[in-house]
Amino acid sequence: MPLPLPTPPRPPLPLRANTPSPVRARRPAWAALASALLVLGACGGGSGSSPAPAPAPAPAPAPAPAPAPAPAPAPAPAPAPAPAPAPAPAPAPTPAPAPAPAPAPSPAPAPSPAPAPGTSSFRGTVVLGSPTDTGIKANVYAPDQGGTVWLAYGTRSGALDAQTPAQALVAGQPLEIALQGLAPNTRHYYRLHFQPSGGAAAAPGNETSFMTARPPGSRFSFALQGDSHPERLKTQFDPDLYRRTLSTAAADQPDFYILMGDDFSVDTLDPATINQAKVLERYTLQRPYLGLIGQQAPLFLVNGNHEQAAAYLLDGTPNNVAVWAQNARNSLYAQPAPDSFYGGNPTPVPHIGLLRNYFSWTWGDALFVVIDPYWHSPVAVDNVFGGVDKRASMWDVTHGDAQFQWLKRTLEGSRARYKFVFAHHVMGTGRGGVELAKLWEWGGESANGQFDFALKRPSWTEPLHRLMARTGVTIFFQGHDHIWVRQQLDGVTYQTLSEPADPNYTLWNADAFQSGDKFPNSGYTRVQVAPEGVRVEYVRSLLQRDEAPGRVHGSTVYSYTLP
Repeated sequence: MPLPLPTPPRPPLPLRANTPSPVRARRPAWAALASALLVLGACGGGSGSSPAPAPAPAPAPAPAPAPAPAPAPAPAPAPAPAPAPAPAPAPAPTPAPAPAPAPAPSPAPAPSPAPAPGTSSFRGTVVLGSPTDTGIKANVYAPDQGGTVWLAYGTRSGALDAQTPAQALVAGQPLEIALQGLAPNTRHYYRLHFQPSGGAAAAPGNETSFMTARPPGSRFSFALQGDSHPERLKTQFDPDLYRRTLSTAAADQPDFYILMGDDFSVDTLDPATINQAKVLERYTLQRPYLGLIGQQAPLFLVNGNHEQAAAYLLDGTPNNVAVWAQNARNSLYAQPAPDSFYGGNPTPVPHIGLLRNYFSWTWGDALFVVIDPYWHSPVAVDNVFGGVDKRASMWDVTHGDAQFQWLKRTLEGSRARYKFVFAHHVMGTGRGGVELAKLWEWGGESANGQFDFALKRPSWTEPLHRLMARTGVTIFFQGHDHIWVRQQLDGVTYQTLSEPADPNYTLWNADAFQSGDKFPNSGYTRVQVAPEGVRVEYVRSLLQRDEAPGRVHGSTVYSYTLP
């Protein structure tokens, strides 16, 4: 049955209502694909030249609050009817008393006034991250402004009765502000106050809000996007379409938003001139976009192959691409570290500290688990930085024993009704979903069909897919393939996610998926979670010029429910 969305309410969408027929594959054989996978391209190709990144848009000004409607005027009394003429003179009857006038209707109560719009001159962004039941982190960044900032916050809109200490904000340097001691399962409202350097008066920004963690039995929603690739201007990325996607997703008020990787593509930078500043720029480029949703929905980042945050690049010094990429990521986006609320990777890496690359948390009736195929493989998993060569054997690629053992403990130890696992892709490379799930450490078979798992992974109890099936994983989410596909294998739904800003609305890599319901770009995915089921919806994103009857931005292209 359709599940109602959390506040603000929206009408339930009927399952597959007004849904075009999906593109269905007709070739049943996946085995031939396995042998061909070793030559399949990286996510969208290797590290060849690409267009310059699109300029980031300026944040949109907040609309002025609408005036409260005036009460309707009371209706005028009806005129009295004229008396009929008497046929003959007669004594005048005693007049009846005039009826009392009807009371005027009471005016409708005026709606609560909207909070006043902000008057701040702040040109930067706030991006939330690492929410818990009693806290959250706000990452504040302005590329060209410095001054003093603090957050005013509370549980009632327009009545923010608490604030953080004032802190110095340096232009071009992110600042992380922690809110602690918050009420669980509660919507909190906040404003950023900014006082520019030079003595100008402090002023508040617009009010926005977020949720703290929900307890079991709650209804909530979250949203996801596939690869955004802002470096692929016009071919797979349009700034206006990306902004439209994120603004529409934000209007749903999801509790959080998950990016599935390839959002900060470092590997298109020139190896001869790359430096820390250029890597950082790939991460700051996304801030004006991601601030559209990240100011209210905390962001979780999944590592992608084009990020080049990978172990094979480490050389023991602080001056290498992997260190620069991970430090930029962690400084600009507050990702979880292991604590009483989050599980995760406890092992620090020289010149970085905690990677914060794989982690887990429970929210409502669901367990969320993010895994990383890149940071724990001693060889390049997909494209090699500065070249196109790939590894000779997929058995050389690994998630690592420590990550596998952690994942096993996490899935086995959770009593959550639903379990969601997120990775950039099955094994971090290749094309397809369930077509790859029987191969290598994910499924145990070599490309020739031989089951070599015990020989190749002697310390592992089972392949990754069998672990997910045995422990009741509801959905495995992946990006990488630039197409929206739903598949199932052994009770596990494999959900591949579309790009959010492809202006050509392409059906990429469809031939790699031999089964499932397939749809082209662009859009985001909305997931509603309730005690009675999970509803997954693919929400269409279109530029205004591309809309037409039956083809509307923000409409649901396809949906399904799982008990």
